Amino acid sequence: MTTYIIVAVIGGILFGVLDAVINANPMAQRLFQVYAPIARTSLNPAAGIIIDLVFGFVMAGVFLLLYQSLPGSSGLLKGVSFALIAWFFRVVMSVASQWVMFRAPTRTLLYSLATGLGEMLIIGILFGLTLRPLG
Repeated sequence: MTTYIIVAVIGGILFGVLDAVINANPMAQRLFQVYAPIARTSLNPAAGIIIDLVFGFVMAGVFLLLYQSLPGSSGLLKGVSFALIAWFFRVVMSVASQWVMFRAPTRTLLYSLATGLGEMLIIGILFGLTLRPLG
């Protein structure tokens, strides 16, 4: 249980750090300019930190629940499998919806797909290398 809590917190912190790197860099700022008319002008850092920590706990818990069913013979491969599943449900479906609903440039959508894959792989590999179900 202690390992789960520590890894979930680290996962949540990683979500926050990676989201900041992915969304606040100069290239992302240019690519996401298309969303400027509907984007918030200020952020709520406390809410963001809490949300990312909750994501860390939920994602780590789901990983442990799915562990036996994930493809792969090692924790690393199970982590990569989990990352690809999470990427599909978290990123691919979101980008597909954006493609249908907004006039976002293709490069913006591709950036979201690529960076989302990287983020999910980092989180999935962390979980795969550190978490194992009890008993």
